[in-house]
Amino acid sequence: MEQTVALKRDKIVTLLDGAASREQVLIKGWVRTRRDSKGFSFFEINDGSCLRNIQVIVDAGIGNYSEAKDLGTGAAIAVEGKLVASPGSGQPWEIQADRITVIGTCPEDYPLQKKRHSDEFLRTIAHLRPRTNKYGALFRMRSRLAHAIHQFFQDRGFCYIHAPILTASDCEGAGAMFGVTTLDLRNVPKRDGRVDFSEDFFGKEAKLTVSGQLSGEMFALGLGEIYTFGPTFRAENSNIARHMAEFWMIEPEMAFYDLDANMSLAEEFIRYLVTDALDRCREDLRLFARFVDPSLMATLENIAANAFERLPYDDAIELLRRSGESFEFEPAWGADLQTEHERYLTERYFKKPVIVYNYPKDIKAFYMRLNDDGRTAAAMDVLVPRIGEIIGGSQREERYDVLRSRINEMGFDQGHYWWYLDSRRFGSVPHSGFGLGFERFLMLVTGVTNIRDVIPFPRTPKHLEF
Repeated sequence: MEQTVALKRDKIVTLLDGAASREQVLIKGWVRTRRDSKGFSFFEINDGSCLRNIQVIVDAGIGNYSEAKDLGTGAAIAVEGKLVASPGSGQPWEIQADRITVIGTCPEDYPLQKKRHSDEFLRTIAHLRPRTNKYGALFRMRSRLAHAIHQFFQDRGFCYIHAPILTASDCEGAGAMFGVTTLDLRNVPKRDGRVDFSEDFFGKEAKLTVSGQLSGEMFALGLGEIYTFGPTFRAENSNIARHMAEFWMIEPEMAFYDLDANMSLAEEFIRYLVTDALDRCREDLRLFARFVDPSLMATLENIAANAFERLPYDDAIELLRRSGESFEFEPAWGADLQTEHERYLTERYFKKPVIVYNYPKDIKAFYMRLNDDGRTAAAMDVLVPRIGEIIGGSQREERYDVLRSRINEMGFDQGHYWWYLDSRRFGSVPHSGFGLGFERFLMLVTGVTNIRDVIPFPRTPKHLEF
């Protein structure tokens, strides 16, 4: 007996990018639009595989035409039919339907009936916004660039390390960390007026990590070159467009790298990712260049094509002071650069990315290596147009006595860092690393100005939906 072979589903991107007609295809997706004419209907179907829809012509003669004719935007359907050359402009192929199967209907209160919605509105329905053109494009790019990050490091022999999310250490020293506990908050055990964490799950106070760096350093000092890529958490009560409570960080750590080698890798990394976006995400990028930031393509091509400027902090402050600009925050030695300063340097003065290095030690973390001048640390920030700082990093302090003194100076408990100090006692070597906020990079390559719009489900103060 002859067996019937079920059709394999075709992705719309494959059909539209193909070069030949086919007698039988099967697609599954969602209705974007439907318009009716005498004796047939036109459907625009999207399956998320690309920005483009495929047109489906449904003749009134097919069996369930009356059911298909009533389908609205958002309904899920399967279409079997012939792939033929499209006589219309805009796309090379269309499908002449032989059969329509309704998978999921969609009522009239579907909130994505209109073609354009504000970002603010879409944040209230974040569970549905991947179905829009803009957010479908954005999250395809997020996926592609996450792959490119792994490709960059794997091609260079780095090991991928999973840093712990639960920690007892505060990497940054900012204190803005989320606590994690199994204690009964209605009856918290106390000793001497304080919470008795000896009764807690770990026997000590536990936090969500702000960085995988310290753990990453331990593995770099055994494996040579490693990177982490995972979620990090900051409990800052901030609602500005650049901050979230949960975000993703890429943090490489490299043994035997000095500050110069660290800066070179950071520049190579950014230019690699931007080039990958230009090469592999061109269709989705065009949407952002058209509707979000008309200067986007020129900005990205400039980053990909030109070497970054390297500028000592001292020179940056002097340049800003002599600029004649009326900054809201007056540039001063010993203070961190503000976004307005960073954007002036990248957008108006150098007109390309800038790496500022050798910052005052008093505004940098304890683990950053002290320079011989006694006043600066071997730290660097990569600044890019429109975003400002996108990477922060440093050569790490490899000298045991100096590191211990820095921990004491900043008022930290050495007991929390015994293992970190231990690494400086046993075969310590110069080493360096940096951190790139993935969401901030996505803002750069899409032109999107609010960080809440480049992560699937944003976590911000008083907001824990979805």
